[in-house]
Amino acid sequence: AVDQIELEEVVKTIKKSVTSPVILFPGNVTGVSPSADAIFFSCLMNSDNPYFITEAQALGALAIRKYDLEAIPMAYLIVGDGGAAGFIGRAKGIPPNKPSLASMYALAAQYFGMRFVYLEAGSGVDGRVSQNMIASVKKVYNGTLIVGGGITSPEAAQLAAKAGAN
Repeated sequence: AVDQIELEEVVKTIKKSVTSPVILFPGNVTGVSPSADAIFFSCLMNSDNPYFITEAQALGALAIRKYDLEAIPMAYLIVGDGGAAGFIGRAKGIPPNKPSLASMYALAAQYFGMRFVYLEAGSGVDGRVSQNMIASVKKVYNGTLIVGGGITSPEAAQLAAKAGAN
């Protein structure tokens, strides 16, 4: 685990080596750094814990404004059990064989104004988000679609991109 002081040092070190913007994907309100350029302002839409839907976001909002970070609105959706992210986030995982449920959430995210959707199978999991689910979401969602978890090879990444992941 990295605390806020260590995160700040990591961001500064990265910024010395790259010209691309540094975008944070925080796991909690402690994942905000004044040196970053932007932050994924995510809502774990299929959590049954309000903390991960709106409370953590409210707690971090003033820091994001104070540090003048670009907030990138993103729907975070756990597919299947989601590994550690699903467990910690108390997600009601979208069944892998129900792409229509993922599409419904993605469309709701679009109507909320979220410019990104992240379909997350979970780190270290055996499976990954199916091409069918990716294609189903891409068909209805007019934004950037990120897919992660279980992608362990370039070929798996290519399949996700071919199905519609950005």
